[in-house]
Amino acid sequence: QVQVVESGGGLVQAGGSLRLSCVASGRTDSIAKMSWFRQTPGKEREFVASVVKSDDSTNYANSVKGRFTISRDGAKNSVYLQMNSLKPEDTAVYICSARTYYNAVDDRYDYWGQGTQVTVSS
Repeated sequence: QVQVVESGGGLVQAGGSLRLSCVASGRTDSIAKMSWFRQTPGKEREFVASVVKSDDSTNYANSVKGRFTISRDGAKNSVYLQMNSLKPEDTAVYICSARTYYNAVDDRYDYWGQGTQVTVSS
């Protein structure tokens, strides 16, 4: 129904910047919110940032506030994560998620991308 594909990961030095992209396809009109999560070995998946489609309201994890910016391009069905002042602890697989509007039958559903690796060196 909805497919999500991330790109833009790579290797950067501490203090550097990186811009991640996420493109949604399929039934994109069903998407209510898009989010970024990150995953590291031995850790639980961590919320990073989200943006609501209807009003572009955003939320950020405390660990990335002031450094990361999430944005949305409705025409391209895309969401971006501008990552500045990167720290080694930001190293993770970054995963994009699309959450659908509520549906009486299916409630709501999250679609997940496969992730893109971000590595920050000291």
